[in-house]
Amino acid sequence: MDFHMGLTLLNEFVNIDACPITESSFINQCKKRLEEHGALSIPEFLRQKALRKLVEEAEENQVKAFYSSSTHNVYLTPINESFPDDHIHNHQIKSSKGCITTDQIPENSGLKIIYRSVLFKNFLSQIVQERALFEYDDPFSSINIHYADEGQELGWHFDNSSFAVTLLLQKPVDGGTFEYFKNVRNSESGDMGYETVTEIVHGRKKPSVLEIQPGTLVLFRGKDSMHRVTPTIGDLTRMLVVFAYNSKPGISLSKSAQKTFYGKVANSD
Repeated sequence: MDFHMGLTLLNEFVNIDACPITESSFINQCKKRLEEHGALSIPEFLRQKALRKLVEEAEENQVKAFYSSSTHNVYLTPINESFPDDHIHNHQIKSSKGCITTDQIPENSGLKIIYRSVLFKNFLSQIVQERALFEYDDPFSSINIHYADEGQELGWHFDNSSFAVTLLLQKPVDGGTFEYFKNVRNSESGDMGYETVTEIVHGRKKPSVLEIQPGTLVLFRGKDSMHRVTPTIGDLTRMLVVFAYNSKPGISLSKSAQKTFYGKVANSD
């Protein structure tokens, strides 16, 4: 597919006038904001008509969602028995959500067109400074839609991946707020930031808040920045798309992670 055809197709869903993702000045501006703040939000990324269609699609597919509730530490690692139970490394936090997987999203969905677009991947790879981006090799992990009904939340945590790409489809009546603290730990050097993590978990520090309206694209570096989504309030479900990419081809989510997150495991060939 040539550049113009690719842009025409993407333009049906993405507001290219407001978000000129192929222009170097816009790319550099986005890159700078992500570097400075650890988070980048691009409002009105989706066209209104496309947003309405994707919300309808997500509502129809919500019946297929796998709902999970779990406790975990902020590092998403097992309990470390060399620390006492009350050490912040072992402090347990609750998270709960519903999730549908890539294979449950219609093949002709705008989400798959955006996710697979070479222009979109080029845009992202320049901002996050990866040479190229690849989809997951398993049939579940590339695009997920997360559903947070009343009372559901994502507790404080760090991500395993170096960056995350999300698209908000529907905002709840109240709650469902994205809160974060930039560079709480240094995973490269092994500094886990226990003191700051303790302050955050016990509510003694004021977080940065990312104001996100439906149709907003967000890039976030969550490997060293601690973050959470507060509980949904009211009867309107928070619906969020997660676009997951790898910097190398041929990567699948482990079978145990598939079972935990999706309640199912992909068949091996």
